[in-house]
Amino acid sequence: MKKEKPLNFRSKDKKEQYLKIPTDLLNHSDSVELDFNETSSEMKMVLSRNSRCVSVDTFLFTPLGRKEKRVFKGKDDLVKFRCSVYEKKLLKVKALRSGLTLSEYIRRSLFEKEITERFTDEHIELYKMLIKYHNNFKSIGNMYRKRNPKLTETIYDLANDIKSHLKKFQ
Repeated sequence: MKKEKPLNFRSKDKKEQYLKIPTDLLNHSDSVELDFNETSSEMKMVLSRNSRCVSVDTFLFTPLGRKEKRVFKGKDDLVKFRCSVYEKKLLKVKALRSGLTLSEYIRRSLFEKEITERFTDEHIELYKMLIKYHNNFKSIGNMYRKRNPKLTETIYDLANDIKSHLKKFQ
């Protein structure tokens, strides 16, 4: 990759060159298009670029300065307690099952708040299977309702037992 040479815009006479831009032009526009065309006697480079001149009195988006950073003033006190390695592993497993952090699990159990255990994939499969059995027994009971009312009653009892187990799942 070639390294670009820095451009030198000074003339050979070593005179300082200034560009005067009227203030009313700066007040009415954000940018000024400048096209420099130097003669070959002054410099051996012809410039033709767009330059942006922005006035010094630009608009500040935050005139009062940057907002102070908010500090989270939540749970900052530390409480320690001793337990055996087995108890700690048991607490971690229960917290993982419920989908909570260890500290949140301990906090909820301490204050006797509700802790719901998340279903594993095996539990979800069993739940779906029980729902299918409940629906199938209900439809079988509907089929034999007119022919054998006693059979229909026992099948409905079985479907209701399955439904009570489903409610325990929740």
